[in-house]
Amino acid sequence: LLSVKEIEKSLENTIQQIHSINKKAQFIFTVSPVRHLKDGFVENQLSKAHLISALYNSIQVPPLGARGLFPSYEIMMDELRDYRFYAEDLVHPNSTAIQYIWEKFVEVWISEKAIPTMNDVDAIQKALAHKPFNPEAENHQRFLKSLEIKILALQKKLPFIKF
Repeated sequence: LLSVKEIEKSLENTIQQIHSINKKAQFIFTVSPVRHLKDGFVENQLSKAHLISALYNSIQVPPLGARGLFPSYEIMMDELRDYRFYAEDLVHPNSTAIQYIWEKFVEVWISEKAIPTMNDVDAIQKALAHKPFNPEAENHQRFLKSLEIKILALQKKLPFIKF
C-alpha cells in the first residue's frame, strides 16, 4: 500500500527512464480489474484508489509525454459487475469480460488503419498455437504452408514483426 505520492514518484521515474531511450514513447495507464484480496477487501479498494489518484495526478504533468488513462478497472466494476463476467475463482475476469474490455480499448486507443494488421497478427498467432491431431497429415502440411505464406507476406510489409 504505497502512498499516492510514492506511486506518482515511481511513475515519473519509470516514464523518465523510458524517455531516456525513446523520447517519442507515449503511455496509456490502467488499473488492473483483478481484485487482490489477500490483503483484504478494504485494503484492495484503498490500493486501487491510491493507484487511480496517482495516475490521474500523473497524466496532468505535460512534460512527461502524452498519456491517457484507460478505465479497465472501472469497466469491470461498473459495466461488468455481475459475477457471470468472472472466472470460477470469482476474482479474475473471464474471457467474455476480457474481450469486452479489449474491444473498448481498441475503440478508444487503436487507429482504424492498424486494425487489419492486428487481425492478421491475431490470426497467425492463433494458427501457430494450433495443436494438430495428426502433424503428418496432408491437410496439416497444407495448413502449415498457407500459414508460412501469410507470415512472409506480413513480414514483407512489416519486416520488424517476428513470430
